[in-house]
Amino acid sequence: MIALKQWWVSMGMLVSMMVSPVNGAKPLETVSHVDLDRYLGKWYEIARYDAPFQQGCVASFANYSLNSDGTLKVVNVCRDKTFDGKERKAEGKAWVVDTVSNAKLKVQFFWPFKGDYWIIDLGKDYEYSVVSEPKRKFLWILSRTPHMDERVLEEIKAKLVNLEFDLTQLKNTPQP
Repeated sequence: MIALKQWWVSMGMLVSMMVSPVNGAKPLETVSHVDLDRYLGKWYEIARYDAPFQQGCVASFANYSLNSDGTLKVVNVCRDKTFDGKERKAEGKAWVVDTVSNAKLKVQFFWPFKGDYWIIDLGKDYEYSVVSEPKRKFLWILSRTPHMDERVLEEIKAKLVNLEFDLTQLKNTPQP
């Protein structure tokens, strides 16, 4: 019963974060185009805004693959607190909502909750991706490798400051 209450509290926090306005921030833009075939595969989490559903996560990564119905299968995996900690896994699906750019998706891990997944920066060779949502409540910096070149990470952070993200909320994700 306690676990169920904690789950509902977490879901309530998630929904409230997704609908809360950002005071005075300019509208968030996405990249102009995403080749979904190139986007598929494994992405390591380099840094994130800490969300209730990711507290304690280390060694986080996501894997995207194509479902037979054209949606994307999303599998998020992390270890609890240490690299040897218990594996935590969440499976869901995503679908494109802006077919011109393919940069705006919806993601759903359990019904009826779904959230925005906007690709706001992308390396020219798909070596990194930055994902958020219109209200800037969530933020993930992803890389094809578990560790990102520090210079590239600093360039991404500079872009994020220009996009009005609060970098004091950004937490590095430990990777083995």
